[in-house]
Amino acid sequence: MGIDIGSISTKGVIIDEYDNILASCYIYTEGNPIRAAKEVIRNMREEVDTDNYQVVSVGTTGSARKLIGTLLGAETIKNEITAHAIGTLRFYPDVRTIFEIGGQDSKITLVSNGIVTDYAMNTLCAAGTGAFISSLAKRLGVRIEDVASVALSSKNKVNIAARCTVFAESDLIHKIQAGYKKEDILAGVCRAIATNYINNVAKGKKIQAPIVFNGGVSKNAAVVKAFEDITGEKIIVNKNSHLMGAFGIAVMARSSGIEKVFDFDIDNYKLETKIASCGRCANNCEIVTVYKNDNLIDHWGNRCERGNEIKNV
Repeated sequence: MGIDIGSISTKGVIIDEYDNILASCYIYTEGNPIRAAKEVIRNMREEVDTDNYQVVSVGTTGSARKLIGTLLGAETIKNEITAHAIGTLRFYPDVRTIFEIGGQDSKITLVSNGIVTDYAMNTLCAAGTGAFISSLAKRLGVRIEDVASVALSSKNKVNIAARCTVFAESDLIHKIQAGYKKEDILAGVCRAIATNYINNVAKGKKIQAPIVFNGGVSKNAAVVKAFEDITGEKIIVNKNSHLMGAFGIAVMARSSGIEKVFDFDIDNYKLETKIASCGRCANNCEIVTVYKNDNLIDHWGNRCERGNEIKNV
């Protein structure tokens, strides 16, 4: 089982020994990764045939990977770059470039002969991500599910400043007040997302085909078309592109060789986190403590060995 816990969405998959996806789930995290992970696992438990399959290894990735990995007793906890690369290579062994745009971050990974050779991600702003599209679509009164179809109906896309979320929203308001059509504005937004990605995230990187596009934004056909127009290459979008991180970490968990039967009945567990101020040196670190059924199972956040004493508090 692989769980990808992001800031915007949480994804999960259960695979068999042949990489077939037996169950999957995609929901919004809504600021509560523990709740989201529980719901994903609960939904997959209902979907998978537990009479014939047993989960014996768990992996977690994403921004909350350590927290959820600790709570679930995951055998494998890895970053998204690695998880997406492993997952993508399972489907496309010849891939050279991986675009990935999620809820609040964007990444590019370069691959050569099945080995990751370079990567980069956005570091300063969430402009050009899923949250960016959602915010601007809401301004226009368009459902996020309809953005692509509305944008693709445009006959005259407009230019939108997308290097900064704040400036983009200001530019959007100006375009609305100037009387531009929604479809033309959204077409400009989708084009700006691709342009922003190429000029910032992928800056200085040698983009080579085959190019695979992962993440929730890959489901937006208007953004895919914008990337194709800019790169002059076919952009590959797998039907499970939004689940690729979860799929990749599931593959890694299985490959770890460590097997331990996973108990789906997590609703019986009391899972919570607390913040403890160390106070044992001038750093005064804030330490995250993780509890399962009121028992301390892990902690992190300390910058020196004195923080390890938190276990005794």
